[in-house]
Formats: sequence, structure tokens, C-alpha cells
Amino acid sequence: MASIIRKRISKKITKALFDFPMIEPGDRVLVGASGGKDSTALLLSLYDRLGKFGAPFELAALNIQSDFGDKTPRKFVQSLQETMTIPFYYLDVAIEARLKENRRLNCYWCSTQRRTELIRFARENGFNKIALGHHLDDIIETLLMNMLYKGEFSGMPPFVPYEKYPVSVIRPLCYCEESEIIEFIKDLDLSCPACNCGVSLNSNRLHIRRQIELLTEGKSSLKRNLFESMRHIQMDYLLNSPPKEEI
Repeated sequence: MASIIRKRISKKITKALFDFPMIEPGDRVLVGASGGKDSTALLLSLYDRLGKFGAPFELAALNIQSDFGDKTPRKFVQSLQETMTIPFYYLDVAIEARLKENRRLNCYWCSTQRRTELIRFARENGFNKIALGHHLDDIIETLLMNMLYKGEFSGMPPFVPYEKYPVSVIRPLCYCEESEIIEFIKDLDLSCPACNCGVSLNSNRLHIRRQIELLTEGKSSLKRNLFESMRHIQMDYLLNSPPKEEI
């Protein structure tokens, strides 16, 4: 019998799939399976939906091993494969070796390279949806990071169709908080490896995460309001470029 947290996660994923039509009949969905708690929760949740809920779809997982860090996450993904009946794929990518001279490795570069390889693999193997494990906290952190460090109002939409490629990115965990995912993983008695590359220890994301906790006092309702602000944009009350004078 499903526990309370499993039912809650399932309910939130159902809402996400309904609000942002992410999966349609016949979709071939590729999960970016890093071995961390977020992608593991996503993979297990989507796997549990196969043949049970909503549109019929195919599911597979891709694990990308970089040229830095240990192989613990891959071993964990391989252990998941033993319990599931979907295809698992493994790819080794020299992410750090791609850095140009005098450039330092950072989280943004790493995630960009992984995303590029996910898209390439999906295109070459006939997958039209890439499912990523970004949750509510990830999304509002990115929103505030882009506002502070880029000066733009943008984030990580739950559904992103690429214009140049026949591939879309979906984020079915967009309504789930990180604390819920941690509880979900504990409920399943899993020990997901955390990222230990050391690059993210002083990242802007960690700083923003602490600031959000201060702003919201950890209240779920305030976090959800930050999320909802991205689709309730009042253009009349934002800065617009002044009209150009006609010559």
C-alpha cells in the first residue's frame, strides 16, 4: 500500500502532467538519471505510471558519467536497473576536458554539457521527450538567480519545446518541494549518492537557496507564490522599452 508521501508526490506529478501537457500518447520519454535523489524520484514515479495512468508512453533512462568525480552514482543507477524492466543507457562524457584554456569548471558548464548530450542522444535514438528531475525549489532558485545575476525574468519552465530539435524538456516534479523528495526517498529506504565533485560548494545557487529560506521562512505557500508569479505576469506594471519616435 502506497505511503502518504508517495501518494502526495504522485498527486503533484498528476497535476503537473495535467497543467502542462507533458506526456502525450505514443511519447518516448528519456529520463536523465544522474543517480541523485531528484532524478531517482522522477524515474521511479514515471516507471510506476507505465500502463496505469493517463497517456500510454515509453520510458528509458540515460546516465552520463563525467570525467571527474567518482562512479558511485553510476553504480547506484545500475542497481536501479536491476529492479526495472525499461532500457537503461550509459554514456561517458569528457566534460572537464572540453573547457577552453583558462576557464574553470562550474555547475552551469557541467549542466549545459550534460543537457547537450541528453538532447543528442534523444535525437539519435528516437526519444521526443527528455524528463529532468528539477523540483519546485530548483525552479524558484533559478528564477531569482536570473533576476539577480542576469537582470532578466526567466527560469526553468515545466515544459520546453525546442524549436531547432524535435525534442522537448519536461519537469514533472515542478510542484514537488525538495523536502518532499527527501522524504519520498527515505520512505523507499534508498541511499542516493549526493554530488561530491566539490565545484558546487561555493555556487551562487547555494547562496540563493539560503536567501529563499530567509524570505519564505520555509513556508510552502510562499514558495508556491514565487512559482506562480512566472505565469501571472502583469506586463502593465513592468518596465517596458520607451516607444521609438517616428522619423
